[in-house]
Amino acid sequence: MRASAEQFVVASGLEEDGVITGNFYDKYGSRNPVVRVLMKGFSDALEDLVTTTGAQAIHEVGCGEGHWTLKWAARGIKATGSDFSKQVIALAEKNAASHKVTAAFRSANIYDLTAPTDAAELVVCSEVLEHLEEPERALAVLEKLASPWLIVTVPREPIWSAMNMARGKYWSSLGNTPGHIQRWSSQSFVELVSRSFDIVSVRRPVPWTLVLCRRKSPA
Repeated sequence: MRASAEQFVVASGLEEDGVITGNFYDKYGSRNPVVRVLMKGFSDALEDLVTTTGAQAIHEVGCGEGHWTLKWAARGIKATGSDFSKQVIALAEKNAASHKVTAAFRSANIYDLTAPTDAAELVVCSEVLEHLEEPERALAVLEKLASPWLIVTVPREPIWSAMNMARGKYWSSLGNTPGHIQRWSSQSFVELVSRSFDIVSVRRPVPWTLVLCRRKSPA
């Protein structure tokens, strides 16, 4: 990809239908040295899990402004991205054009995705489930799409909120980022995912939990 993360257009708290869309804070483009170290830990862990799968087709569910979808597309992977927000998909398409990278984006609610149309060798759902009122229902959809791989990531509580408060943010909500309505410890999140998937690997770069899993084999 020719452009750097700082040149990405981000949503920055954009709302659609009363829901915060995209990245509330431009963590990928931040120049704060602490944020950059934390994001490197996350990025390295995610990329390692993607490499482990060997997947050549990825569907990023909840792709936001397209940061990861475009990175993978730039490497020659067949990458597609979906997001419920038409506004944020427009930003993803703008980023694709400015970076001269070809990737397919479309607006679709996670609950409305279906196989085989939206299935992929690897489905990535990063920092999405914490925004949903029905995460179990979303995981049931992802189970149908993952063929066979799934990577899901969420903020790791209570570390996430504690770190927000330590930097003086979101004190009125005890450090909870705007738009987050679900909060999981690493253990509780892995237990949730394991009900539907076979867990392959878990990574815990501060302050996230990343889970690589496969669809369960038929009994």
